[in-house]
Amino acid sequence: MLRELYPDLRFEIVAMSTTGDKILDTALSKIGEKSLFTKELENALERNEVDLVVHSLKDLPTSLPPGFTIGAVCKRENPLDAVVFHPKNCGKTLSLLPEKSVIGTSSLRRAAQLKKKFPQLEFRDIRGNLNTRLKKLDEKEDFSAIILAAAGLKRMGWENRIGQLLSPEDCLYAVGQGALAVEVRAKDQEILNMVSALHDADTVLCCIAERAFMKRLLYLTGAVYSLDGSDSLKETMQTSVNYPQQNEDGPNDDVQHVGITAKNVPGQAQEAAESLGVELASLLLSKGAKHILSVARQLNDAR
Repeated sequence: MLRELYPDLRFEIVAMSTTGDKILDTALSKIGEKSLFTKELENALERNEVDLVVHSLKDLPTSLPPGFTIGAVCKRENPLDAVVFHPKNCGKTLSLLPEKSVIGTSSLRRAAQLKKKFPQLEFRDIRGNLNTRLKKLDEKEDFSAIILAAAGLKRMGWENRIGQLLSPEDCLYAVGQGALAVEVRAKDQEILNMVSALHDADTVLCCIAERAFMKRLLYLTGAVYSLDGSDSLKETMQTSVNYPQQNEDGPNDDVQHVGITAKNVPGQAQEAAESLGVELASLLLSKGAKHILSVARQLNDAR
């Protein structure tokens, strides 16, 4: 996208591995590192070895290390979770799988919600990149299906492997899922100005609201579930955020909203989106979310 926007500039891609990519024998929730998929990339950014790094937005914490900001949030792909079935189960859905069928996922969020919806199924950790997880599914009999982000499968050209898309009623997707984020040095105005052209305003506002919700609630779900799915709270709030094509607020002085610097999106709209997320989280907390989350964390620590 940047090459199309700036054909006179030369862009070099530097491939890097992160801690999250390397530790494959432990569930993500047990590793205890908040920057599993970002630390090495941010170190390279800080050392000026690279000028920008691209992440899945859902991997980025709501509070970035000092000196960094999300300079662009690209147009969101389908944010839903997808089910990829073992070849022997092609054509089925989760509800049609035999009782005690094993479903692979490394996400507590997915497991908690799906246990409530499909109590007859079992859920086990599965780690690795998309290639590795698909290979584990196809070449062994350990899993009847695995749960992956639809966006990741589409970006890899494997959309044909999606056997079922999970609606938000079945499994609410992760905060920021489906969106790519471009992280830059906060004081590098030249790079910040360049990447800001990649912002998609609607995606920015949605993700600000979601990240504000997560920051207030301190949990990576769009609702609150116990680990076994037995306790849950769901609420819905909405607001109308209207923003002009030109920023009538004037310069926003590079103000960050939950780690995002959106130079081309009116500050008033960003503030409204952030307030919406905070208000929804506060509503859930007032209805007992704090207790559910506290018990869930204790259970996770004891696993």
